[in-house]
Amino acid sequence: MHRPARWGLGAAGAGSVIILGLDLTSFDETNPFRRTISEHGLGPDGWIFALGVALLAAGSLAICVSLARRRLAGVAGTLALVGWSAGLLVTAWFEKHDWSVGPSLSGDIHRAGSLVAFLSLPLAALIIARPWRHAERSKATLAAFGLGICSVLWVLGIGAAVLVGAGNGLPWYRVVPLGLVERGLAATEVAALLALGVWAAARRLGPAEPAPAVALAGPGADARRSGTSR
Repeated sequence: MHRPARWGLGAAGAGSVIILGLDLTSFDETNPFRRTISEHGLGPDGWIFALGVALLAAGSLAICVSLARRRLAGVAGTLALVGWSAGLLVTAWFEKHDWSVGPSLSGDIHRAGSLVAFLSLPLAALIIARPWRHAERSKATLAAFGLGICSVLWVLGIGAAVLVGAGNGLPWYRVVPLGLVERGLAATEVAALLALGVWAAARRLGPAEPAPAVALAGPGADARRSGTSR
């Protein structure tokens, strides 16, 4: 198993569990259908949310390193995964808008980071795992590619909500249950990332090159060769 991919899967899995735990423990206080995941960053447990997102970002970078070192991602796929990781780090560092106080610069940066992250991961999954690019296919690559398509569908659904809201004079987040849609998108994208990590960790390197003939001849070869030359 490739070590960076193994570390990446562990960190990304731990970060995902932390964020899921925040959702489950605050289920009575936060409406998951309307409130976004980033709401956790505004409460007293904001540092836990930031830690979970940072671990997910770090794990994503480790998986990206593994894919790049094995020449599985390509330049475009690597940049897309880096964009996803950078966007996550931005959302972890900058808090979203606290609408009880009003909009803020931090909230604008947070929104930009989340937009970059949510758009970059589907692109990375489709570029890296596209089945016609690799001679050998695996369940992990097919899962990553399928989840990448599902992520694109989530994004298109949000875009349709924006258009419907604009046509009816409504904010787009009133057209759909924003919290539920965001959680569905996030879960799909994290699953695609983990599938890429499983592929990077499980894929074997090519066969080892044969040793030079001199090395295979054994330690007595040099002695015999020196005796012949005398």
